[in-house]
Amino acid sequence: MKVLHIGKYFPPFAGGMENYLRDLMVAQARAGIDSRALVHQSDFTLRSKQETWQARGQRLTVTRAALWGRVLYTPVSPTFGLLLRRLIKRERPDLLHLHLPNVSAFWALLVPSARKIPWILHWHADVLASRHSPGLRLFYKIYRPFERALLKRSSAIIATSPTYLESSAPLQAFHSKCHVIPLGLDPGELPGATAPDEPPGGHDHRQLRVLAVGRLTYYKGFEYLIRAMAQCEGVELNLVGSGEQQAKLRALTATLNLQQRVRFHDFLPDPQLDEQFRWCDCLCLPSIERTEAFGMVLLEAMLHAKATIISDVPGSGMGWVVDDGVTGLHVPPEDIAALAGAMRHLQQNRDNMRRLGKQGREKFDGQFHIDQSCALVSRLYHDISPEQESAEGIKKSARNR
Repeated sequence: MKVLHIGKYFPPFAGGMENYLRDLMVAQARAGIDSRALVHQSDFTLRSKQETWQARGQRLTVTRAALWGRVLYTPVSPTFGLLLRRLIKRERPDLLHLHLPNVSAFWALLVPSARKIPWILHWHADVLASRHSPGLRLFYKIYRPFERALLKRSSAIIATSPTYLESSAPLQAFHSKCHVIPLGLDPGELPGATAPDEPPGGHDHRQLRVLAVGRLTYYKGFEYLIRAMAQCEGVELNLVGSGEQQAKLRALTATLNLQQRVRFHDFLPDPQLDEQFRWCDCLCLPSIERTEAFGMVLLEAMLHAKATIISDVPGSGMGWVVDDGVTGLHVPPEDIAALAGAMRHLQQNRDNMRRLGKQGREKFDGQFHIDQSCALVSRLYHDISPEQESAEGIKKSARNR
């Protein structure tokens, strides 16, 4: 089977959606599925390129479309449709696997050859008309008709958790063709996951080392985490990521006199990020709205057997990934006192913290390994492939006779 993935970006661009696409393609290569990817360049350029990406002993073919700019985090790539048409003509894929949200996926509606083959829509997140962003509210009014056309035309839709499926307004009219397939990680991409936790030189066990990872943007809720730090003694925070709120968060840290306990790291390559996971005591993901649909960083923490603290945003998959009191702790979104209380609880109950981390690793092994996700996706490919549909049609015709 030949599959063409349509994504937003691809590693080394840092993001959960991008890492999942890489890991899924690697797992598909191991399973004998010939998959290619069409994505955008990570940096502004007028040129597109095709490259071979080496990962876990597999060679992945990735085409990166020219990126002319970004508007509200959305890539502007006028040549994307032309590349899609060329790749379909050359590679002759059996189906398209569209990863949303991604405005460039709308080209599938306009390219005649794309409409002749089945589509799977991978629904990573809704585009929300956020109360925090007037620009996004206006953007969604334009986006919504195209989004609905994609949903209507698709052969199947993948939701990443049952919670998100039930809370996603755009998916409700298409519930009958939705399938829940959790995201997954390849442990082989994180070689330090089984390494000792202690950093060189030891550690003062009265300190709680908290890790937070993600783009420094409004919906991640890092402002509330920093404010919670001011209510906690003996807690240090390593914040990994970059984004438009970086200056604001650094200024808040200085205002609260937390410079000695809150450290900013910008983007970190995988080996350095892996060290942060090994050395931390727990991970905190304090996102404040459903734009945080799943939380891939939670899987990395679970793989490293680390307890997690999450904001239990109604309708987000975070609360499904992390079981309250079993693999981590839930707090209400935007609740500074509750975040501080959760950190103090882990600081004062280290045996329980280690138990949460151990059970998180067990849940990862049982549900979130990339091979499990790949197997479920492959089964869905089989169910909607033209060959399968043809075989079912023959069986139905024979029964009618």
